[in-house]
Order: sequence, then structure tokens, then C-alpha cells
Amino acid sequence: MSNNLKVLRDGIIFDNPILIQVVGMCATLATSTSIINGVGMGLSTTAVLVGSNVVISLLRKFIPDTVRIPCFIVVIASFVTIVQLLLQAYLPSLNDALGLYIPLIVVNCIILARAEGFASKNGPVASFFDGLGNGLGFTIVLGVMGAIREFLGSGTFLSAKVLPDVFPKTLLLIMAPGAFFTLGILMALFKHVIAKRKTAE
Repeated sequence: MSNNLKVLRDGIIFDNPILIQVVGMCATLATSTSIINGVGMGLSTTAVLVGSNVVISLLRKFIPDTVRIPCFIVVIASFVTIVQLLLQAYLPSLNDALGLYIPLIVVNCIILARAEGFASKNGPVASFFDGLGNGLGFTIVLGVMGAIREFLGSGTFLSAKVLPDVFPKTLLLIMAPGAFFTLGILMALFKHVIAKRKTAE
């Protein structure tokens, strides 16, 4: 497996930002109330991750160490602004649903961690795959959480009603405690599968 594909795989699975690194929790818990919101937030974050990783990697030799964090934030904020303007223009309903959490991508721990820990030390191609892998890992988990919470909490899937009215809905799942429960169960299952795989090897 090439190094770039390994970086991509690790971001999705073995270094998953939510299930392994446990970063970006604010956006994870708040925006995973439905599949559309979760995937929308995940893809927005992925776009910012990929763009900022590549630009920071290209500029890494020109940015003085003493001001690297402010410079990283300027680059990240520029991409967040672009993403927000695109959402406002083409997906206004999603932009309204995500609200304040789109601008808050600027200070998302995932973005800053990849900028500081990877993009500032590696080339643009590897940084692209790192951003893509972590972004997809983030998006997948948000999508799965959104699907579980939306289906069991509201009886809908992609906003379409799928459960009859007589089916008991677990409203707790679309509330804040439900996000913690869903995330905890996913983390436990994920770590169990990873541990089982390592034991088998």
C-alpha cells in the first residue's frame, strides 16, 4: 500500500477524528440530529480540511514558527468563509440548519490538529490525503450518528417518514443526551472491532 493511501486509510479508520482521536465533539454532538445535517457538516469540514491542509503545506517553509498558529487560523478562516458563502448561495436550508456551527469550523480541533500535526510537516500531496481521510472519517461517523438518531428518534430517514405513528419513537435520541449515548455505543463497537481485528492478526 502506498504511503498516501495509508494516510487516507488511517484518517478514515485507525486515526478516526471522532472515534479514536475524540476531537471535534461540539460539532459532532450538535449537528448529528439527522443524516442531512450530519453529512452536510462533515462534507463542509472535509472541504475546509483539504483546502487548508494543502495551502498550509505549500506555505510551511515561509511561515515563521512564532506566528504559525495565527497564520493557520487565517488560512482556515478563509476556506470556512468560502464554504459558508457557497452554502448560503446553493444550500440555504442546510446553512440555516447548521447555523453557527459552520463559522465554528475555524476553531474545530480537527482542523487545527491536522494543520499543526501533519500539514506543517509534510508535502501538499500527503497533506491532501490526510485532510481527505480525516474529513471522510468525520463525515462517515456524523452520517451514521445522524441516521441512528433520526430513524429511532423521529421515525424518518433522509427526512422521509418511514416508521408508522404507532411505532414508539425514542425522542431522547434527538436531544443532547441521545447524542452522547449514540456516540458512546459507536465508540465501544468500533474499538471492539479494531481490537478483534488486531487479535486476529
